[in-house]
Amino acid sequence: MISLKSLAPLALAALAGLCQAQDANLARNLAATCANCHGTAGIAKGEMKTLAGRKEDELLKLLADYRSGAQPATIMHQIVKGYTEDQLKLVVKHFAALPAKP
Repeated sequence: MISLKSLAPLALAALAGLCQAQDANLARNLAATCANCHGTAGIAKGEMKTLAGRKEDELLKLLADYRSGAQPATIMHQIVKGYTEDQLKLVVKHFAALPAKP
């Protein structure tokens, strides 16, 4: 006979996996906004900055600088203000996990 106590760790593991999958989907959806300028895989063309494969802390610092006005921008200072800190962390994690080269 299987007890409920023995199923609890399995249920928690399944829930954690579901949350990670949802976070990954949310991150990908939020990052889709960036594709117009930074490429669908985070690899920009032209003068835009490539985001793929960069360190999370580096990207978060850059976004914070755009938000504060310390980093000059034409539009990023406005775009970054439309996201919460948690959303920005998801987006940054998404781009950091992508390969830097196609």
